[in-house]
Amino acid sequence: MPAVSLRLDPTVTAPGRRAGHLADEFDAIRSELGIEDGFPEDVLAETDAGIKAGPSIPATVDLREVPFLSIDPPGSMDLDQALALSRRSGPGGGFVVRYAIADVASFVRPGGAIDIEARRRVVTVYLPDRRAPLHPPALSEGAASLLPGQERQALVWTIELDAAGAPTSVRLERATVRSRARFTYEQVQRQLDAGSAEEPITLLQEIGLLREAAEVARGGVSLPLPDQQVVEIDGRYRLQFRAPLRTEGWNAQLSLLAGLAAARLMLDHGVGLLRTLPPPNDATVAALRHAARALGVPWPGDGAAPYPEFIRSLDPTVPAHAALVSRAARLFRGAGYLAFGDRAPVPDGDAAVHAAVAAPYAHVTAPLRRLVDRFGNEVVLAQCSGTAVPAWAMEALPELPALMDRGRHRENAANGMSLDLVEAAVLGGCVGAEVDGVVMSTGKGNASVQVREPAVVASIDGDDLTAGDEVRLRVAGADVAKRKVLFEVIAT
Repeated sequence: MPAVSLRLDPTVTAPGRRAGHLADEFDAIRSELGIEDGFPEDVLAETDAGIKAGPSIPATVDLREVPFLSIDPPGSMDLDQALALSRRSGPGGGFVVRYAIADVASFVRPGGAIDIEARRRVVTVYLPDRRAPLHPPALSEGAASLLPGQERQALVWTIELDAAGAPTSVRLERATVRSRARFTYEQVQRQLDAGSAEEPITLLQEIGLLREAAEVARGGVSLPLPDQQVVEIDGRYRLQFRAPLRTEGWNAQLSLLAGLAAARLMLDHGVGLLRTLPPPNDATVAALRHAARALGVPWPGDGAAPYPEFIRSLDPTVPAHAALVSRAARLFRGAGYLAFGDRAPVPDGDAAVHAAVAAPYAHVTAPLRRLVDRFGNEVVLAQCSGTAVPAWAMEALPELPALMDRGRHRENAANGMSLDLVEAAVLGGCVGAEVDGVVMSTGKGNASVQVREPAVVASIDGDDLTAGDEVRLRVAGADVAKRKVLFEVIAT
């Protein structure tokens, strides 16, 4: 659902810009940020040789008879995860979650050409016209991808849950698997809504709801902000706000379950790499409380409830609530990675916790698209088997936080620049048009305003605006080359 109910003036159309017309501008963004989607010859040669030779680390378990399936966006080929969910027999019931993760390490020689290139790229970067993958497509979309009907080597998390969804046992092992089917999130949501879904799809909902309840109980929180997306339809780019489907949230809970288990194992064994986020300071929470009072939005518990409960009470379809959700994003700044073990001390207290998750957490479920996961999984594999962490993984831990920060910065810059570019292109034919917007946040001399049609988040000048205000704007200019749109406030 959209964050706010706003429309472009019906007398004006925003035709968009043909995809081909923006190719040079997207290339300019890649060039400016040093993003390459092609690979050097030595990387391709090593990839081909590795695929021909097969996995370099043998599987220890054969799970080809387990009915894994994957749930991904339409058209995805780099499938990091597949799941198999079942009920646990015996007293008390419960569930068994098997979560298969692409076994990238079995195809990447430590210190080799693929490894060096992956450390340079850090993450897969998505631009609207194409993506710059972390690994060569022959690997990420082929030999290592958990495609249906293909025998693959994978890292399989087996997590047993009690009837309330709490973990009772955890293990990770290298296994041979074969995914039976792939679904999109929309397909799964339709089946569940229609009541036609079978296990394990119904178990995804059942377990997902239990894990969401566990998140609430431990004080975790997710911001209900729709994503601003660039989509290509019939050769034209469009901007839209898209809220995640419930099925996406439930699948994310399984990924989170593995990440929580990985972090616990790392801390128990004194070696690992956590994804961390500091708790918000008192001043930031107080500012959110002040904004809520100013907008007339009640804080649960007569103001005594913790901020996660307040955020969960917000309805982003209500303008004042949407403004507060936007402001709440300030609570979750400063995310990073923390390596420990060898000479680095094991963290404790807030230093080990991801504040939004409200627990220690590690990235381990997306190794095809994120560098750090390959190393985190090898650490946990060693811990589960009682063996030493491979030297190549241990040696990399101290440098990974800086590498990931650099890669994330480049990824965020590419996303922001792409959105700015497409906003300018879409609004290029709308100069003079009037639109309605809602002020999401204010700063020194400017404000951020969200428009629904087209789905634009704009920065405007002004000291007399308040978060939650509904405003009338005129499109004053749109410069594709500068990736900039100018708005004028007509009325508040």
